[in-house]
Amino acid sequence: MGLPLRAASALVTACMVALLTPGTAVSAAAPRLPGQLKKIKARSWIVADAETGEVLAAKNPHLHLLPASTQKVLTAVTLIPLLGADAEIRPTEETCYPEGTKVGMTPKLTYKAADLFRALLMVSANDAAMSLTVPQGGMKPTLDLMNAEAKRLGANDTLAGSPNGLDVDLGLNVKTQHTTSYDLAVILRQGLTLPDFVSYAQTNDATFPALREVKDKKTKKKKTKKYKMPIYSHIRMLPTQSAAYDGFVAGKNGYTNAAKQTFVGAAERDGHKIIIALMAADSLWDNAKALFDYGFANAGKVQAVESLPAPPGTEPTALADPGATNAAAPVPAQRKASVNLVLAGVGGGFVVAGGAILLVRRRRRPAIEAPDE
Repeated sequence: MGLPLRAASALVTACMVALLTPGTAVSAAAPRLPGQLKKIKARSWIVADAETGEVLAAKNPHLHLLPASTQKVLTAVTLIPLLGADAEIRPTEETCYPEGTKVGMTPKLTYKAADLFRALLMVSANDAAMSLTVPQGGMKPTLDLMNAEAKRLGANDTLAGSPNGLDVDLGLNVKTQHTTSYDLAVILRQGLTLPDFVSYAQTNDATFPALREVKDKKTKKKKTKKYKMPIYSHIRMLPTQSAAYDGFVAGKNGYTNAAKQTFVGAAERDGHKIIIALMAADSLWDNAKALFDYGFANAGKVQAVESLPAPPGTEPTALADPGATNAAAPVPAQRKASVNLVLAGVGGGFVVAGGAILLVRRRRRPAIEAPDE
């Protein structure tokens, strides 16, 4: 016996309200939200199939939040196609001494771009990020390139205000610098198409050019000598690290007081490559493992709740008109409107009324802006 018309109408209305409300979404074909996902303490997260672009589960995937050092993925994805690995970069006094984590650069040395990209992605070096802006003519032209690249990739809710992800220290807040877990997945997916990016990001240990004072054995006087300083990745999911994850490919973590813990990463098992992202999280590695585990358990088995745009290719972004980078980019079709099958109670859009399946078509929500923390 079917539901009365008034009850059916109320049920559809409730589903539409749920779809327009930020929340946790999983496919109707998926099992009920596993306990390990319910326990994740983060304002936003996403699990996506890197091959197909299908989003398998998400919580507030389009919520504007501060990126912290996950911003460096966009920096690398933008600049790697522009700078050859052997390109020589001479940093300035200003770029060598930013706030936060540094690898110890000096304006007395010239560095290869490959060394800076490794330091950027392995040890989250803010001085490397700033020094990578030098070939483009400084921070403003580099940010123009980064924001243009974000739009080209379909990361339409991303605004870069710094190349390193620092926020309050630079006078930035969520209005002047933001991204989303969805956009982080989009940007990393592009990074996975760049062999140099993957190589830099999955390096566990390397060396970095540095200077140190040594005493001359003959004169007993101190002199400055160049040497290769060991550096070790901060990404704990890499092999041999404390939270090593089988099949982990590449990723980037971040932290500021305002952004809290952030992370975007990819792993591959049994022919499936999964991308996950976490934002404003209380902790990273256990949460990341839970998201990866969910992705591998459900890839190819559940209906997508939405899709990532396909990577557009590896042509470097060029700014014919730097002033045009603030223009609104077209929204990918799959985000304008998509049919989503999601469990009732977690952003539901799949209901049965009078024996009929009602699919509620979701229109792209306006970007939801979180308050600066």
